[in-house]
Amino acid sequence: MARIELEIYTPGYKPNGREVAVIETSRGTVRAELFGCEAPVTVGNFIELAAKGFYDSLKFHAKKPGSVVLGGCPTTRTMGPAQVLAAAQGAIRGMHPGTGDARYTIIDEWEDNPRNAHRLGSLCMAHKSAPNSGSCQFYFSLDEQPEFDDKYTVFGQATEGLEVIEQLAIGDAIKGIVIEGADEEALAEAIAQDTPRPPTPQEALAAIEAERAERAAAKAAVEAAEVAE
Repeated sequence: MARIELEIYTPGYKPNGREVAVIETSRGTVRAELFGCEAPVTVGNFIELAAKGFYDSLKFHAKKPGSVVLGGCPTTRTMGPAQVLAAAQGAIRGMHPGTGDARYTIIDEWEDNPRNAHRLGSLCMAHKSAPNSGSCQFYFSLDEQPEFDDKYTVFGQATEGLEVIEQLAIGDAIKGIVIEGADEEALAEAIAQDTPRPPTPQEALAAIEAERAERAAAKAAVEAAEVAE
């Protein structure tokens, strides 16, 4: 099956720099200052997803003690805590927490971000190995980790609930995320707009076949020109 390329999305919501995320988890509440001025795309995307209820009922699906605890994957929405843990350990066939996205990606913002420092409680955007491949998954840093500063975007810092972050485990739920300090009118307008959708497998396959046909036609034209000479 053809590999589906996701469109890079620019959020419609422009952060004002005063937004705070109140993240309610099954372990307790975390309040995080969002770096809207330093990482406007990442913060705008996070705010839009939170306002849409995208994160409600998702689970934390990975943890490396002393490093990170990771959540925000939509494949975990209908899974219970025990299922997430078992799937994360590879014990459930066909369930792969950590592979989901929001149907688009966003740009990286670590390079020119003066606050891009991993500390205990830093809120950061997860991504794949390719540049600009972050989407919706995020993690909390569990320690100072300068080796990550030039690889992942830091877009917030926990100001309350550090003990909650340290206790988070695989399978713990994100009950919901409320954004304080947002421009409610601008946010409502932004989330009313359609976000990009990836091509269906059929559309992706059709695009590949069209590209193959175009290359074949070009090759035939070159061969015909060579014969004519």
